[in-house]
Amino acid sequence: MSNEIENKEIENKEMQVPESEFMKGIFPLVKRKYGEEQPGIKAGMFMVRFPLVHHQWSWTEFFAAMFLGVACLGAGVGVTMSVFGLDQTHNYTALGLTANQAFLLALTFGIMNALCYYIPALLGDPVVPGWITPALPLTIHHLSQFAPVDFAAGNVERIHAMIALQMLVAVIFLIMGLGGIGRRVVRAVPDSIKAGIVLGAGVAAGVNVIQARIPVAPWTVIISVLLSYFFLFNPFFAKVASKSRFWAIVRSQGVVPAQLFAIILAPVLLQEIPMPEIQWGITPFSPILVMQHFTIFGIGFPGLRFFIAALPLAFAAYIIAFADIVLAKELVDDATSGRNDEKVIYDPARSNIVSFLRNGIMALFAPYVPMCGPIWTSGLLTVTERYKRGYKTMSSYWDGVGTFRAATIIAVLILPLVTLVRPAFGIFFGITMAIQAFACGIIGMRMCQTNNDRGIACCIAGAMAVVPPQWALLLGIVVWFVAQGPSLFLKDS
Repeated sequence: MSNEIENKEIENKEMQVPESEFMKGIFPLVKRKYGEEQPGIKAGMFMVRFPLVHHQWSWTEFFAAMFLGVACLGAGVGVTMSVFGLDQTHNYTALGLTANQAFLLALTFGIMNALCYYIPALLGDPVVPGWITPALPLTIHHLSQFAPVDFAAGNVERIHAMIALQMLVAVIFLIMGLGGIGRRVVRAVPDSIKAGIVLGAGVAAGVNVIQARIPVAPWTVIISVLLSYFFLFNPFFAKVASKSRFWAIVRSQGVVPAQLFAIILAPVLLQEIPMPEIQWGITPFSPILVMQHFTIFGIGFPGLRFFIAALPLAFAAYIIAFADIVLAKELVDDATSGRNDEKVIYDPARSNIVSFLRNGIMALFAPYVPMCGPIWTSGLLTVTERYKRGYKTMSSYWDGVGTFRAATIIAVLILPLVTLVRPAFGIFFGITMAIQAFACGIIGMRMCQTNNDRGIACCIAGAMAVVPPQWALLLGIVVWFVAQGPSLFLKDS
């Protein structure tokens, strides 16, 4: 108990904002008043904010995004190459490309996605956006029902199927965002089900680390994850950092030390990942070639049958994304509850509209197999965990989310960085998934107020580890109704 009190005192000390230091720097140019929302340009439900004008540039998030953002690019590019056949010799030769040129062409999908990543922070959605990750296996399975892409034979059914699916997902996001439907749905969900979704996200992330990341590079993943846990969550290290400027700087870097270990030391000391093969220059951007061979402007609009086939998966993908919207609200509320100096507003309706814009843009100009989801949980946690440490660590919430995704755009354009980090793509995902597992456990448990809440939440979390998310949510609703629902019909004595 004494340790908890001492840790709380450290946190409270970090939270304090001396009046003489509040918003006294040059940037941002537009200052906020204590306890109010960070200023921006009001545009309907959106609040437009630009770096340096409406928020500072956070170098910690910049360096974190330089690695994490590139890791996302690499994983998304790998999936896209595989599904669209760009890793097949007969396909890239039909396009007049070499294997390396096909890889560079696929990077265009990643660059387009990175540009769309910045839309939420630009328009006032307080998240680090990502994919609809749990839907990815379902998407790949759906696309596998169509003939493989064969550019020489003119067979692009699989690309048409992807375009139709992403267009439908975009439309569903739009419908849910109009009239505040999404906001009302989120508010109507019981806390026990919300907690189950949060815990389920953590369990699914932990399973991913154990099953998919550790087998690839066991020692590298384990050591990197433990380093991340120590720097982010260890109370003894927090106490040391509160008394040492050097260790305070190290602690404020979040996952960066673990990333540096993975990319610099792991190939040499542990030899579990290969040495990188560096290519120099700026990452090529080939939107014209992508539009000619992968979009409605080059291969035509998908037929009705593609939309009919995609309809069930589109609804399932939204249900999964809805879970992310619930999780995003809880993460933002948790991060901002201890910060009285700033108001941060998460609006589910706005998040739906932003997700509509991102999916719509990608469907038209660079159909993206992972699709565009409301949040990247692990990326958001790298920001919120630092934000909770107080004003001196991050003066505004928007310093973190704004810089993170702006830096991602810069990072994916630096070809030497892309090729440097390429061998560690899987390691970086393992780190972020492990952080998600730990932090979601903390937040999900905190959301549970009663024994019934904890029981229902654990049922949902367990189900999400073994069945598709939409079925886990359905199970959670049934369990909630059986265990808790009937009490709603009884009057209080």
